[in-house]
Amino acid sequence: MCNFVSMNVEDLRKYCLSFPRAEEAMPLGDTALVFKVSGKWFCLVFLQGDLRINIKCAADEIYDMRGRFPAVTAGFRMNKKYWNTVLLDGSISDSMLKNWIRKSYRLVVSGLTQEENGLTP
Repeated sequence: MCNFVSMNVEDLRKYCLSFPRAEEAMPLGDTALVFKVSGKWFCLVFLQGDLRINIKCAADEIYDMRGRFPAVTAGFRMNKKYWNTVLLDGSISDSMLKNWIRKSYRLVVSGLTQEENGLTP
């Protein structure tokens, strides 16, 4: 297996917080870090066991990702139609991982109402 992944929890945290208005929370206690925008989750980083994340995915990509990458499975404890879990096992490059997180963030932002987006007159 190729060891492409060098990202750790702190790298993931810094990257997720680099997005506009991104916030972190721990609503699940010490088991996971949740990154959100306007209260909507875009990335969940599990803090126990193997390093893995949950990301929101576009409907036209979600099953393709699962089929192409053994490290990608249906979203653990999330709606399987919209979320994937990615095991950071060295089989996925940092750049691809960052791209997926960025897409998740953008997907969440695109679904925000004007009020949630802070655009209410």
